[in-house]
Amino acid sequence: MIAKAAVILSVVALASAGVVQLAGHGYGGEEYGHEAIAYAPVAVAPVAHYAAHEDTHVDYHAHPKYDYSYSVSDPHTGDHKTQHEARDGDVVKGEYSLLQPDGSFRKVTYTADDHNGFNAVVHNTAPAHHEYHH
Repeated sequence: MIAKAAVILSVVALASAGVVQLAGHGYGGEEYGHEAIAYAPVAVAPVAHYAAHEDTHVDYHAHPKYDYSYSVSDPHTGDHKTQHEARDGDVVKGEYSLLQPDGSFRKVTYTADDHNGFNAVVHNTAPAHHEYHH
């Protein structure tokens, strides 16, 4: 289960970095205003194990559950993004959004479970263009 969470978070990181290829669209899904399903090949790296206390008991059968979110809004650097993810058992749901350097806005909503695997819906809005009148 820990490996699955690491894979999911890795795919989310790849999607936010623009590495995930969108099915049915050109490289990176440049067509704005369309939704697409994102599919990403996933490479799993070995997970490092850390044993601080050898006598610590870990319940590997406990029901995994978490919910977290964060946001960044930095007008100095132009970095604007949000992230929210929740897990209940083997089902993970989340979304993130970011303002891209060209002024477009990307929102990704994703789910992952043992039955359906990882699925993401990516929505891009057109960059904000300002009209100048002389």
